[in-house]
Amino acid sequence: MMSNTLLPDITTSFKDNSEKLLLQRLSELNDKITEASNITVEIQIDESSAYLLQKERQWQRLANLGGAKNRNSVKNDTESEINSDISFGDSEQAATDWLIDLFNTLFSKHHVQLVRGKHEPEYFPANNGELARIEFAHGFFASALHEISHWCVAGKARRQLSDFGYWYAPDGRSSAQQQAFERVEIKPQALECLFSIASKRPFHVSQDNLFADFDTSHSTFANDVYQQAAHYITKPQTLPSDAQTLLRALLIICG
Repeated sequence: MMSNTLLPDITTSFKDNSEKLLLQRLSELNDKITEASNITVEIQIDESSAYLLQKERQWQRLANLGGAKNRNSVKNDTESEINSDISFGDSEQAATDWLIDLFNTLFSKHHVQLVRGKHEPEYFPANNGELARIEFAHGFFASALHEISHWCVAGKARRQLSDFGYWYAPDGRSSAQQQAFERVEIKPQALECLFSIASKRPFHVSQDNLFADFDTSHSTFANDVYQQAAHYITKPQTLPSDAQTLLRALLIICG
């Protein structure tokens, strides 16, 4: 039987300088691409961007709010820009609001919106002039990062398909179904891991099969995700281009 024990936070397995190293490599890669293509971007992804500076101030205030939750201290005078009335219980919602705005601004040219879903996460392609929608589950920041990761991996063709054309079997999958699930989840969860590192959040690999009736203790999935994330850090040119954009923004803002 599969254990219900939470898998460890694998972001702690990376060296302390991983964020700086990844940002440096992504910035160098972006400079080369920009020089070669001579393209103009809507939002400049660098430390001087007015929009990113605004998002950085907001993120710092959210971080202060989270710290105050543990210290039971009063809010400082600079928190009013986000919402001076945010309660500690609303900090997760405030963080997801922040992420929604960042994603929808950075990727407006793709005619896609990140939105809270009322049910299970799902992707809806653009239809009849309506924007495509990435719906994440229950307003959770981690769920938003996970669904964004799938969108980044999907690419242009699969973004035209409902739920990116993925096959999905619910919890209680067979051994063969679980292996198929894990194969397609390695890259998305590796991206989610990097997004989590960049935004100072923990990340736990999800096998999403709590009711499995077979032994999963020998699965290499967690290590496969870690190795893929490490590969992306070493060779950021292998990252999907939209993942590069979001990662650079998060590393600059939250670093």
